[in-house]
Amino acid sequence: MTAPATSRSEQAARIELELGGMTCAACANRIEKKLNKVDGAHAVVNFATERAVITGLPAARTPDLVAAVERAGYHAAPVAADADPNETSAPDRARMLLRRLAVAAVLTVPLGNLAIVLALVPGLRFPGWEWLCVALAIPVVFWSAWPFHAATIRNLRHGAFSMDTLVSLGVLAAFFWSVISLLLGSPAQPGYWLGYGVTPAGADAIYLEVAAAVTTFLLAGRYFEAKARRSAHDVLTALTRLAASEARVIDADGTERAVPAASLRPGDRFAVRPGEKLAADGLVLTGRSAVDTAMMTGEPVPAEVEPGSQVLGGTINLTGALIIEAQRTGERTQLAQMAALAEQAQARKANVQRLVDRVVSVFVPIVLLIAAGTLAGWLLTGHGARDAFNAALSVLIIACPCALGLATPTALMVGIGRAGQLGIVIKGPDALEASGVIDTVVLDKTGTVTSGEMTVEQVLPLGVARAELLAIAAAAERHSEHPIGRAIAAAHPGEAPTAVGHRALPGLGAAATVDGSEVLIGSAALLDERGIGVPPAAEAAVAEGEAAARTCVFVVRDGAVIGVLGVADEVVDSAPEAVAELRALGLTTVLLTGDRAIAAERVGRDLGVDRVIGDVLPTGKVDAVRALQDAGHRVAMVGDGINDAAALASADLGLAVLHGTDLAVKSADMILVRRHLSVIADAIGLARASLRTIRGNLVWAFAYNVAAIPLAAAGLLNPLIAGVAMSLSSVFVVGNSLRLRRYPRRRATDTARGNPPIS
Repeated sequence: MTAPATSRSEQAARIELELGGMTCAACANRIEKKLNKVDGAHAVVNFATERAVITGLPAARTPDLVAAVERAGYHAAPVAADADPNETSAPDRARMLLRRLAVAAVLTVPLGNLAIVLALVPGLRFPGWEWLCVALAIPVVFWSAWPFHAATIRNLRHGAFSMDTLVSLGVLAAFFWSVISLLLGSPAQPGYWLGYGVTPAGADAIYLEVAAAVTTFLLAGRYFEAKARRSAHDVLTALTRLAASEARVIDADGTERAVPAASLRPGDRFAVRPGEKLAADGLVLTGRSAVDTAMMTGEPVPAEVEPGSQVLGGTINLTGALIIEAQRTGERTQLAQMAALAEQAQARKANVQRLVDRVVSVFVPIVLLIAAGTLAGWLLTGHGARDAFNAALSVLIIACPCALGLATPTALMVGIGRAGQLGIVIKGPDALEASGVIDTVVLDKTGTVTSGEMTVEQVLPLGVARAELLAIAAAAERHSEHPIGRAIAAAHPGEAPTAVGHRALPGLGAAATVDGSEVLIGSAALLDERGIGVPPAAEAAVAEGEAAARTCVFVVRDGAVIGVLGVADEVVDSAPEAVAELRALGLTTVLLTGDRAIAAERVGRDLGVDRVIGDVLPTGKVDAVRALQDAGHRVAMVGDGINDAAALASADLGLAVLHGTDLAVKSADMILVRRHLSVIADAIGLARASLRTIRGNLVWAFAYNVAAIPLAAAGLLNPLIAGVAMSLSSVFVVGNSLRLRRYPRRRATDTARGNPPIS
């Protein structure tokens, strides 16, 4: 029996789930493992965004995935394709934490004052004061701290541990130790070390204050952490929020009507008034205006548009009324693709995050063993039960590795979001990791550091009229996609001869049959390959053209050279500035081009690059990149993402300069949307800053735990102080990541640091 054919909708899709009930990175790891056990699923769970992205399954399997999450003890709901990323179906975690924090704070303040004052000043004690402290502590320990207990119960039910296990055990142990001491102890029992002195006898209720205060501090830390994560997520979704919600569609009779932007279709005409957002990518039909693209492309100067100009959805019309024909709508707009790529990049895990996940999964059981060992060690060495319990409790509380779980995802979230605001789409955390080792930047010439809009500036006919030469060449290049071919085709605006059999000769030129004659257009390498001789006049013209930094091509008809065309491509104004900024970052710059050496060297001098590699065929760009890598260099390749796909994929870091609206540049690690080439330095600089932030977060988190656990085990930290320190550690990590929101757009430097040439 054969399986029925599956429709396109039944094939593998990208499924996104919104998760509820996660409290730490260990929760995310547990859900991820459960989802990956579903046959065919590949899942990535992000604790920072509280979402899971699953690939490899059809959308119809979504209920199976939700069931898997619920079996793990958490909540899940599918995220609709058109859902607002700022609206969540799960309860607002920050609001829930705030309510519990408010109750804890209101009760902990009087409990702390009462417990500490009466514990330290026996003369102020009154009958039943200890049980009043118990009554104040119960709501804090069992209601305010319930998220910690619930997570612990859920984890233990599945035979697992998490950071909340440590918190819950610590809080409950402190509470029940006090209650047991009150029931079984004696008012005459000696006091114990509190961290700032020894308490008088009968001060067992002091641990109630520890349980309540630790709960309050940890809730405060989780609350501010949740707020900061929401702020970081807002940066990530800033691109999505740029989309217009409404469009003014113009009907066939000329009337305007407001419709949801999602209902626009290609070919629809819509009007945009000054101050309104454009609802789709399209073509300006009538009107002239300035359009603000800063929030999407990072361009600070508004773009002037007129009939025939291409415009992007999400940008803002500033001055004049426009009528636009929609060309790309909905998920096909550049804005939607940028937002989708940014979100997908944030969902992917960096290698360092995978290491952290593995560390956290074994860290909690080890801490529990250390706490038990601390308790036993103190008791076996003759210390009192209170001192032993004090040290073990401090170990439980201060060891919570929340900061480890947040160190990488929060920095990735903010860094990728800030990149989107600067006109940079980072396709994954591997790009950030690669940026940290880059020492060389290879710049493709045509279409990257030059405008890509080439024009014919030199015409040398040999045995034919000038007009005939241009007509033959234009006919042969009529269907060319190469910038040189398009320039040659545009050089003859009149009617061209009949041409058939057009074919591209990669790296050499093009061929076609024009009026029955075989016509070749290409470089000297093409003539060498075909064994065609070059007349002296043509050689002189080529020498003259190359001296002027032109690219010279030969026109051959029936095996004879009938002319030479010199094509020039201007260096974009921002290219020298961008090269200076790259050098200021300590990077060696290399210009890679298929131009002849003399022309390439002239462009290289104008740019100020360290080295020029010319005479490189498209297929040879990969070899050039690999040669640099074989020499020990870590290479970033900057190209237009079309002709340079193989080289972009071969480089340690691929950066594609975007042309038009095609964002599906699969070979690149980063896509550069902003037209000003300083975006290259911005991309590398921001990636490095994000990587430094991740490393700084991890160093802090690891160092904190490594240093704090021995101090707690030695009895040098009070549980109350341990709780404060643990909360502040997590808040520090998130706050450090949020600094990336202020990463500035780079400016040109007056002097760039020189770099040694590449040998």
